[in-house]
Amino acid sequence: MKHARPLPAYMVTRYHGWKATTHAENKGWYRRLADEGQRPRAMIISCCDSRVHVTSIFGADQGEFFIHRNIANLVPPFQPDGSQHGTSAAVEYAVTALKVSHLVVLGHSSCGGVAGCYDMCSGNAPELEETGSFVGRWMDILRPGYDMLPEGDDEARTRALEKVSVTVSLNNLMTFPFVQKAVEEGTLSLHGLWNDIGEGTLEGYDPDVDAFVAI
Repeated sequence: MKHARPLPAYMVTRYHGWKATTHAENKGWYRRLADEGQRPRAMIISCCDSRVHVTSIFGADQGEFFIHRNIANLVPPFQPDGSQHGTSAAVEYAVTALKVSHLVVLGHSSCGGVAGCYDMCSGNAPELEETGSFVGRWMDILRPGYDMLPEGDDEARTRALEKVSVTVSLNNLMTFPFVQKAVEEGTLSLHGLWNDIGEGTLEGYDPDVDAFVAI
């Protein structure tokens, strides 16, 4: 693999700092995680966006959350067609092997993937319509949500689509037989959240009012 290169110096320095402090001070905990395996209580599906730091938001330690990140925190519908489905595989493992009790879809403000979907659906991003656009084809999962948007300006509609990305994913999760079974048996609960990055606030989806409310 001749194209691989050593880590940048700043990353090496940060690693050694972590190893000498955080890891050294909690060495027994890390050894226990390694020896006993993981037992996360929840799976979090969040966006790849570097500004969304799931463990920091919830003050979680290693081993607490099974985290899967993708563009715009999307879950595709159940479709066992033989293709490679990273998100579907992560959901299957979390529910059937790890037996998590909670599955959380976490959306956020200023999501670039959602903004791209909005532009694509409104005809302003023809490059995402190209067959070879991985981002565009991934955002096709959210395309039906565009038709659900209320009237308003582009900024308001894009923010609304960020929240729709969460509800679309929650609905798609219920198309997975093992998810539906766990939910109906009461061993798994689904949760939808939206994080305002700048304000640091969280809103949760409330099915009783079909809206996101402050937490």
